[in-house]
Amino acid sequence: MNKLSQYKGFFTFLIGMLFLCLVFNLSLGSVNIPLWEAIKIVLGYPTTKPTFEYILLDYRIPKAITAMLTGGSLGVCGLVMQTYFKNPLAGPYVLGISSGASLGVALLLMGSSWLGGWFLFSEVGLRWAIMIAATLGSILVFCLILIAAIRLKNSTSLLILGLMFGSLTAAIVNILMFFGSKEALQKYVFWSFGSLGNINASELKILGLVLLVGLSIAVYSIKNLNSLLLGENYAESLGVSLKKNRYLLILSSSLLAGATTAFVGPIGFIGLAAPHLIRLLIPSTRDHKIILPAVFLGGALLLLVCDSIAQIPGSAYVLPINGITSLIGAPLIIFLILRQKN
Repeated sequence: MNKLSQYKGFFTFLIGMLFLCLVFNLSLGSVNIPLWEAIKIVLGYPTTKPTFEYILLDYRIPKAITAMLTGGSLGVCGLVMQTYFKNPLAGPYVLGISSGASLGVALLLMGSSWLGGWFLFSEVGLRWAIMIAATLGSILVFCLILIAAIRLKNSTSLLILGLMFGSLTAAIVNILMFFGSKEALQKYVFWSFGSLGNINASELKILGLVLLVGLSIAVYSIKNLNSLLLGENYAESLGVSLKKNRYLLILSSSLLAGATTAFVGPIGFIGLAAPHLIRLLIPSTRDHKIILPAVFLGGALLLLVCDSIAQIPGSAYVLPINGITSLIGAPLIIFLILRQKN
């Protein structure tokens, strides 16, 4: 508790920045909503223009909540993977879960396009079909990883296996893209761009529930994550069950990465960058009791900033969020790293 109180100012800063970015994000879009109107609606005060309230409550607020949940969850997932594999380049998709989701969507769109299958879906039905296909693809890869985890004792071997699963599914997707129709290919490419604005309230509840389970497992594993920082042998000497811990971390990462990919598409860079960004801002601690909630807030803030930039203030166009995350985030991390003297 004393450690948490030491970083009270830092957490207050993150939460304050997140709130300011949220209000700014809500004011952006094809319909210009003044900042004070957005603040009034967020705080529950009546507004003079019901149209603003409708736009915010039905579209922009769910989109902003999706951005914060997705960014925070991907950040935590990246932190868990980097700690477990002791690899700073590990991220949410290192186990191939996202690639499995992409394979499921590719099979749905381009595989069934040979039979004209996806033309039978309405717009809403197609969106749900894509979510289900992505979920099934994620579950398939998760089951394969889980079977491999039973046989493999070395975390490095598991990391390599996850990368191989990712390469294998990517190869199958490329072949499907080569034979897919133009319409199916276009739909798949647009899905791969990622989108935070296609989720309604009921879908957001499902996403939030799955992410809550994944985050709860990660929080439960904080003590084990701290032990792993000093090596697996040390962790085992403290009574940590490495096998049980491995299953928990794989399950947590699979839920976080799989759910976000299924509902919003593949969002790159956030899960890799957010843990490094927080470590650079608070280099004095490695305690996951501090770093994990900070990474969640940092990932939420980072994706919300990227979404605000993707809106192109003053324009009706919206850029692909998957491109903006790397375009904005990578130079930020490069700058922070180059500032370090050691």
